[in-house]
Amino acid sequence: MCGIIGAVAQRDITEILIEGLRRLEYRGYDSAGLTIIDDKGEFQRIRRVGKVYELSSATECKSLHGIIGIAHTRWATHGEPTEYNAHPHLSNYIAIAHNGIIENAESLRQQLIAKNYHFTSETDSEVIAHMVHDKCQQSTTLVKAVIKVLTLLQGTYGTVIIDRRQPDIIVAVRSGSPLVIGLGIGENFIASDPLALLPVTHRFIYLEEGDIAEISSRKVTIFNKQGIPVIRNTIETTLHYDAGDKGEYRHYMQKEIYQQPTAIKNTLEKRIKHEHVELSELGHEAEQLLKRVEHIQIVACGTSYNAGLVSRYWFESLIGLSCDVEIASEFRYRKPVVRKNSLFISLSQSGETADTLAALRISKNIGYLGSLAICNVSSSSLIRESDLSIITKAGVEIGVASTKAFTTQLTVLLLLVAKFSQLNNRPVSIEYEIVQALQKLPNRIEHLLSFGNVIENLAKEFSEKNHALFLGRGSHYPIAMEGALKLKEISYIHAEAYAAGELKHGPIALIDSNMPVIVIAPNNKLIEKLKSNIEEIRARGGLLYIFTDKNNEFINSDSMKIIHLPYIETLTSPIFYTIPLQLLSYYVALIKGTDVDQPRNLAKSVTVE
Repeated sequence: MCGIIGAVAQRDITEILIEGLRRLEYRGYDSAGLTIIDDKGEFQRIRRVGKVYELSSATECKSLHGIIGIAHTRWATHGEPTEYNAHPHLSNYIAIAHNGIIENAESLRQQLIAKNYHFTSETDSEVIAHMVHDKCQQSTTLVKAVIKVLTLLQGTYGTVIIDRRQPDIIVAVRSGSPLVIGLGIGENFIASDPLALLPVTHRFIYLEEGDIAEISSRKVTIFNKQGIPVIRNTIETTLHYDAGDKGEYRHYMQKEIYQQPTAIKNTLEKRIKHEHVELSELGHEAEQLLKRVEHIQIVACGTSYNAGLVSRYWFESLIGLSCDVEIASEFRYRKPVVRKNSLFISLSQSGETADTLAALRISKNIGYLGSLAICNVSSSSLIRESDLSIITKAGVEIGVASTKAFTTQLTVLLLLVAKFSQLNNRPVSIEYEIVQALQKLPNRIEHLLSFGNVIENLAKEFSEKNHALFLGRGSHYPIAMEGALKLKEISYIHAEAYAAGELKHGPIALIDSNMPVIVIAPNNKLIEKLKSNIEEIRARGGLLYIFTDKNNEFINSDSMKIIHLPYIETLTSPIFYTIPLQLLSYYVALIKGTDVDQPRNLAKSVTVE
């Protein structure tokens, strides 16, 4: 969601801040702003509603110059997306930028008003600025003032603070919202994502929950939430921002759809040896833990939740391992009964999703055997806080609507099924079949992507539609859910997904000649049941689009369009059938002229509840 970057150096940092914000645009935002301390010791603040380039143009017009400053992209929570609600917020000599939500902001606001503080925004974040200013009058250092403020805040806050009376220090606080320090030579940086800092450093310190950092150009001091100095590891990353170049593609999302064969190859690399799955990154001791697992609890949000739902079919039907899948925001607020010898698995692209992280932290105290994170970011909080982890190796994903992160999550989950099969002495044919299907998958998808023009032509029929139904059965029902989600996310067409057998239990009332119904119909053991559902739709004048393979005997008609896809192995068909639905959503959005990579109201990483 919101993005933060700060810098303290011995050179002008204005362009560093702007470039950092550009690299955080993928997170989703509605306004942007920056504040620097100029050579006269005064704040220079510029804020704009809209894209970062508008802020950049404004800074060029004003010729800003300074060696310390903070910047922010805001995704509105409290208060509309307006310039006066944009960050940074000021209180006399204090400036702050904040990611998160202060839950007790209203009561704090009233206390501050009683002390004659004047509020210029509707945000919860401005409370922090005034509180820091208030406590500074009772403290000898900015850090001490901030520590006093933290005892009064309820909620989440990744926050950076500068004081123009101390124009060589940034104070940063992490509570529920990630922050990372970038280390330079005679300069240091802070950001909510290391991607923002790759132009200036590859050396990072990841703040842990409750950490408070005092950052100058030559020194970094970190305190825990009790105010005691602590040492955090420095990590040198090999991460590259190659996603910054769209190459031959029009959008990041399009590029990332077409990167999926390579992403899956990378995910499989060194994990299959001599027809066996080798997840050596888990470590030898992990195998003893995994052998004890009798149940799997998967927790995730959004697209990752859909991936978990697919894997439930694999775990239970292939190896008889019971599996439950739950939305993280629901899991964290109920009192789950933990099954015997249950493994907690969390799925996330970013590894910073607030609800998923909260669910992981809860799981540690209620009796799970252990925790396993499947994630695309090796340095993420989810990875660092889980007992075991598997990285999906999708590469940086910039488009808000997840594509290659989803298919690589599914790839890892199927590898994990094979590993459990191996550890629990299931028939060797199960692991062999999984390995064979996964090894063929990248080439199968490469062939499928050559059908892009067919999907592009099909998309023209959706451009004037306002609603759509997606149907699937078995492991393809969650793929229907993912297809509906993608169409909603980037084209703003209302779409719903149903298990095809549920059609008669209500959704069939919606069927008419204006309602497109997208059916995922691979040639598997459920195809005859699915054909009956299709006939029910045809009998009611429904408009059908059937994604199937050439061995299924469907016939094109005015009311039924058949999209024949290449052959795919049954095991990997959920991954395979995802691709045309991604392409359909992309081309519909293109025709409708929406913002494909940064759809309205959405953020790549949801770091607040």
